[in-house]
Amino acid sequence: MVEASRIDVSIEHKHAPEPPPKKHPNTCPTCGSHFRDDELDAALRVCTHCGHHFPVKARKRIEQLADRGSFVEEAADLRSADPLDFFDLRAYKERLAEAEIATGLGDAMVIGSATIEEQPCELAVMDFSFMGGSMGSVTGEKFARACESAAAAGMPLVTISASGGARMQEGILALMQLPKTVCAVEELHESGCALLSVMAHPTTGGLLASFASLGDVLLAEPGALMSFAGPRVVAQTTREKLPDDFGLAESNLRFGHVDAIVRRPELRPTLARLLRLFGES
Repeated sequence: MVEASRIDVSIEHKHAPEPPPKKHPNTCPTCGSHFRDDELDAALRVCTHCGHHFPVKARKRIEQLADRGSFVEEAADLRSADPLDFFDLRAYKERLAEAEIATGLGDAMVIGSATIEEQPCELAVMDFSFMGGSMGSVTGEKFARACESAAAAGMPLVTISASGGARMQEGILALMQLPKTVCAVEELHESGCALLSVMAHPTTGGLLASFASLGDVLLAEPGALMSFAGPRVVAQTTREKLPDDFGLAESNLRFGHVDAIVRRPELRPTLARLLRLFGES
């Protein structure tokens, strides 16, 4: 009997290339400029050389938009459950705990009442650093409560979106947040209140397919990705070469999917002007 030959599948690491050095988070990915934390914060986390918009966490975004001391948070005690006992490489409960420790947030959305240039509104701000801004049951519940608060107070709701889509660890419970949030927007409109939607980078998947694209006014930050699926997935599916700006805010503006692209330094006065207009209606 001939002994089967063995195949050596070991990998020689002696001459393996060294991994590239890790870039500082305050390094602009567009032009390579470096910033200190205080420099970037003073510029609203926008590159002063090329205009690249760095990501902004939820509480920092609220600080940029709301009048000082006017924000009153709501539903801060809500936390996601794990009815599916979901486990991939790690338990879902473990991922949630890690995200809360890292961000200081209970979930991917922060809601509450505030004023912007003395104009009252309800804010619902997403944080991409909490599990990619994914929308789970708590995110949907917080948004629904924000709609209820805005309707009860008779004031507009301002949303800032930044999300990779529905949270896969919650399965159908996450997908059910799409119709839930759509119904919440319908009830908000029936009460006579407006929804002002601002889409930051990225706003994709189930979030784009739900409340993010249902605003009475749709604004976007420059360069924000706004696509149900990313360019790589679409290109692989269609086997076609896509335009360089596929899914970006600029492309969406060209095709009429958003009303305006607003640079971050201009966002607060723009929202204040819209709040005054809708407050007078």
